[in-house]
Amino acid sequence: MKLTVDEQGAAAAEAEIDRAVAADKRGVQIEDPIRVPLEALVGAPERVDRLATFIVEHWEKRRSAMEGKAMVVTMSRDIAARLYEAIKALRPAWHDADDERGAMKVVVTGTADDPEPLRQHMRTKAARKRLAERFKDPSDDLRLVIVCDMWLTGFDCPPAHTMYLDKPLAGHNLMQAIARVNRVYGEKPGGLIVDLLGLADQIADALATYTQAGGTGEAVRQVQDEAVPAMLTAFEKLKSFFHGCDYAAALATAPQGALPVYLRAIDHVFGQQDGWKRFRTLVKELSSAFALAVPRPETEDVVEHLAFFQRIVAMIRKRLADDVRGGSAGRRGDIDAAVRQVIGGAVDADQVIDLFAAAGLDEARLDILSDEFLSRVAALEQKNLALETLRKLLTDQIRVTERSNLVQSKKFREALEDAMLRYTNKAITTAEMISRLIDLAKHLRDAQRHGQALGLSDEETAFYDALAENGSAKAVMKSDTLRLMARELAEMVKKMPKLDWTQRESVRATLRRNVRRMLAKYGYPPDLSEDATQLVLRQAELSTDQEVD
Repeated sequence: MKLTVDEQGAAAAEAEIDRAVAADKRGVQIEDPIRVPLEALVGAPERVDRLATFIVEHWEKRRSAMEGKAMVVTMSRDIAARLYEAIKALRPAWHDADDERGAMKVVVTGTADDPEPLRQHMRTKAARKRLAERFKDPSDDLRLVIVCDMWLTGFDCPPAHTMYLDKPLAGHNLMQAIARVNRVYGEKPGGLIVDLLGLADQIADALATYTQAGGTGEAVRQVQDEAVPAMLTAFEKLKSFFHGCDYAAALATAPQGALPVYLRAIDHVFGQQDGWKRFRTLVKELSSAFALAVPRPETEDVVEHLAFFQRIVAMIRKRLADDVRGGSAGRRGDIDAAVRQVIGGAVDADQVIDLFAAAGLDEARLDILSDEFLSRVAALEQKNLALETLRKLLTDQIRVTERSNLVQSKKFREALEDAMLRYTNKAITTAEMISRLIDLAKHLRDAQRHGQALGLSDEETAFYDALAENGSAKAVMKSDTLRLMARELAEMVKKMPKLDWTQRESVRATLRRNVRRMLAKYGYPPDLSEDATQLVLRQAELSTDQEVD
């Protein structure tokens, strides 16, 4: 950001210099040497206002590429406070006097004697620690911090990906500052340093010293030159992916006003071979390249398309994605992070369009297998979306069943896998596949309820199914006898002391003996007893694990 001097100021400065020169010629000593501190130039009111405008515009574009956090490093605490006021005038919603709210804060030290507007930013050590916690939390609304000396060393914030550097730094201090935003995290490909004072040479020198490679820093200057063609290539791939699906009407329209277009696009994604996997990979590629290319002019033609693509990703992940990295807590965190990456500046996670609401299933829940819900899904105009919704429904229900009933979960998982294999191999049409999945959902619902008809608890039903898994055993023995055996097995497991499955073999041996005695007592067919014993043992382990949980 260039520094300029207005004509009036230049004239006044020249007059002062002429006065000093004349005094020097007369041999008169000048009491105060004429100097203009760099801080006075950098902190000039007009420049601070221009700096605020630039940061607001650039940061909103940057967030449109990737959600995260940013730091502004200023030369002085006074500049930091005045910059905050200038940004607040442009974006009042970013300000909040409450430290628990607000999208931006100034983090500096000081005393109660400091003048306003600096005084309002004075905090205790505990209060600054709380702000640090907010800033490090990727889901917290605090997105932008303005600092002078604090948080430039020894402060780790992986979600931070942008630093606006408006303070002279060099060598080790500069590398320490850069390190605040260079952590790879989530969708973040790396950090971006926005040089506002012309520090390119210092950065190059610092990098050369840091790497001990004697480099010139050319890589720093080449990043955007490499990112732009990568961005354009990824963009072309996505446009090819959507060949045959015209989504242009959604680009200049608020998402709520273009819901049919979003539904058609999502249906198109699921209609492609490995469509969802390919689509999210391409969007990640485009997002990463775009984030590095901003604010190059080439990004202007891409930003609205990327906004559309990322909203599609967010809508799908909110309802239909099966991300299993790191367990259920990890899945929830990944989904939340993806939702927060939706383009739109101030668009929050809870404002993301719900895919089910857009499809007319606004009151539907994936854990309800009602006839009404199934019929509404079957009636969707977007058949690929209907198929994916049913697949997700069944996958989730089978996953729940796996926690309590081995026999049921195995049967339905195999049935679902068989149906999906037939569909993938084009052996059945989309309409036939939807019909199969609806029938499978109804059978799964009925299977979950059959224990109630037998007067059994869920745990007793699981043991009943294990005993009745062999059809010949069920034919030989009466249902009442199997129910008694199921209840006795459930009671046997319940009465056992807390099982330490680190001593699994000894525990299994004891339980195996007890199960065999019980099968013999009730006359379970001897030729089938070993298979039944193994299945009952696995179910007992599962039941015990659930009790421990």
